[in-house]
Amino acid sequence: MTTPTANPLVSVIIPNYNYGNSIGKCIDAALGQTYQPIEVIVVDDHSTDDSLAKARQRPVTVLQTPRNSGVAVARNTGAAAARGEILFFVDSDVALRPDAVELAVAELAAHPEYGAVCGIYEEDPLIRDSIVEECRVLQAYCWRMASLGEVSFLFSSLTAIPRRVFEEVGPFNPRLRQTEEVDYGERMSARHQIMVTDQVRGWHDDDDELWPLLHKLYRRARLRVPLFARRRRFAKGFESPARSFGTVAALGVLASLPLAVLHPAWLLLTAALFGISLSADAEMYRHVRRRKGLPFLTVFTAVAFGTNVAIAAGIAVGALQWLVSRDFRRLYDAEWSSARTPSSPTMVGTTA
Repeated sequence: MTTPTANPLVSVIIPNYNYGNSIGKCIDAALGQTYQPIEVIVVDDHSTDDSLAKARQRPVTVLQTPRNSGVAVARNTGAAAARGEILFFVDSDVALRPDAVELAVAELAAHPEYGAVCGIYEEDPLIRDSIVEECRVLQAYCWRMASLGEVSFLFSSLTAIPRRVFEEVGPFNPRLRQTEEVDYGERMSARHQIMVTDQVRGWHDDDDELWPLLHKLYRRARLRVPLFARRRRFAKGFESPARSFGTVAALGVLASLPLAVLHPAWLLLTAALFGISLSADAEMYRHVRRRKGLPFLTVFTAVAFGTNVAIAAGIAVGALQWLVSRDFRRLYDAEWSSARTPSSPTMVGTTA
């Protein structure tokens, strides 16, 4: 008679910085998983709001960095303290579905060749604060649904990684505060498959104001340019050529508008570029219309257009910065990881 293999311990690692609005929902969802055994580790990156206090009110391990160092350091700190065979990273603005960990573990067990299993966000926000947030969450859902299967990037806000793979690939780059998941995906996909599945899900509390959202997307796009230049290819599964051309076309719409002052005929070019931008994500717009109706689609289209312009502008500025700055070109150089050990602050304030 064969003795059943015990379920591996899963360490849910939650980095946090000033997410007092959602950290409680995030932790409670992690504690309410159908899978056992599980440990939940919250790494507070020196928050200034009440999120640390909320974390300490719950039966989880709470670590705190001595200074604000970025999400990469927080994740590395959690991984160093974790005891699990599987590391499940989830951001503090995400609440997992009750079966998320169970389904991720089953996927990794069925496919030992996988380096990571990444989940997707639900179509509705965790906390609905504005129609902008509703639009952004729905856009993120559609983009991830279009990326199911093998990818060359990492959704580090909702992903399960076997410890052996994490130790092989090494920690997140502690110097990166905005694009650490892109860098990590590049490193991991060179050795292991990264899979996105719609079976593993969670609700996301996204940005609820348009300008901060656009500024964040602009900044992240700019910081990705050195990696784009190095690999000289589109990322598998997410940055499709059609979507990239659509993003550039959106920026072209704004650039062509001043020409209409010279002659109204230039508006034909503007209209053509706008059509190209929409057609690049045609299925997304069809899905939004089916689910939300035409009035919502109008608002959604405006928000999606703005996100495309912000991303394209970030890439354009990043390209210029790449041409003139040697340090920017070396943003993703790997000297930092030569020791292959987590470069994270000393852990303080541990509770359980």
